[in-house]
Amino acid sequence: MAVNYSAKEEADGHPAGGAMPGGAGGAVKTRKPDNTAFKQQRLPAWQPILTAGTVLPAFFIIGLIFIPIGIGIFVTSNNIREYEIDYTGTEPSSPCNKCLNVSWDSTPPCTCTINFTLEHSFESNVFMYYGLSNFYQNHRRYVKSRDDSQLNGDNSSLLNPSKECEPYRTNEDKPIAPCGAIANSMFNDTLELYRIDNDTRTPITLIKKGIAWWTDKNVKFRNPTGDGNNLTALFQGTTKPVNWPKPVYMLDSEPDNNGFINEDFIVWMRTAALPTFRKLYRLIERKNNLQPTLQAGKYSLDIAYNYPVHSFDGRKRMILSTISWMGGKNPFLGIAYITVGSICFFLGVVLLIIHHKYGNRNTSADIPN
Repeated sequence: MAVNYSAKEEADGHPAGGAMPGGAGGAVKTRKPDNTAFKQQRLPAWQPILTAGTVLPAFFIIGLIFIPIGIGIFVTSNNIREYEIDYTGTEPSSPCNKCLNVSWDSTPPCTCTINFTLEHSFESNVFMYYGLSNFYQNHRRYVKSRDDSQLNGDNSSLLNPSKECEPYRTNEDKPIAPCGAIANSMFNDTLELYRIDNDTRTPITLIKKGIAWWTDKNVKFRNPTGDGNNLTALFQGTTKPVNWPKPVYMLDSEPDNNGFINEDFIVWMRTAALPTFRKLYRLIERKNNLQPTLQAGKYSLDIAYNYPVHSFDGRKRMILSTISWMGGKNPFLGIAYITVGSICFFLGVVLLIIHHKYGNRNTSADIPN
């Protein structure tokens, strides 16, 4: 049986004669794309022709731009002062070894002191960080274990937290504020820095405000609505997280840094992407331009060791660092720029030699008469 197709059917995809399957006036179901320039891929296109005159200058330009940028970033990163102390206490000779097996509810807290020497002065403002290793804040269930409505000051969520906070949603039939695994595991070591001069210890002023993002402090985190001067009444009917020694309304004596808007708490609630991370703990501001912020010399770090990490093979660090226009110390970006620029420049030289040696040859085949 022969089947004939008309030219019209080939053009628009409809059978000739107007006969429609499924009854008169019915639409024909077809997967053929519309006869348009876009769907039939007839749009005008431009395809570059790669020649030595376009490729070689591109390689050299990329190399000449990336190498100086990389050197500048690398030098800037190396000019940043940074000093790091590991105070986990796993080594028997460490002053904090006696605190290695501390628990969350140890009273009184275990204390230790580490003496160290700064070989170079820290000229500009100094940022004090605490660092943790082998702590997976990026675990899916850990990241979800919070109630953002509760942290934003919603009174109904305060007394009825989200089920995502389980198993840290309630304790002793009372809602936990703040609920969730992130808040429950908040870092609570206390670090104090002293300068030692002629056996005299002078405390270094550590600023605890201004360490959180402005949007977190003023938008995402708010205390429950009501009398802001009486946080005890606002959090009435709730209980503290299981591992906390005191409730959230006793984190600080200053009202603008207490409760959910405590900046140490806000910094901790911004979870890290990698298992080894650092978080801003305190600021050390430069008092005048005549003297460095931290002079070279002897210092001591007093630690109230409250945060247990030995059970999961974690480590704790204190980091002192300055910053530059590109942030903290990170040589990777400069090395990456230098590497890419060097590779492009090297490829440009190699291709130039090949083009100079073989580019003028007539590679066309001889055509016999």
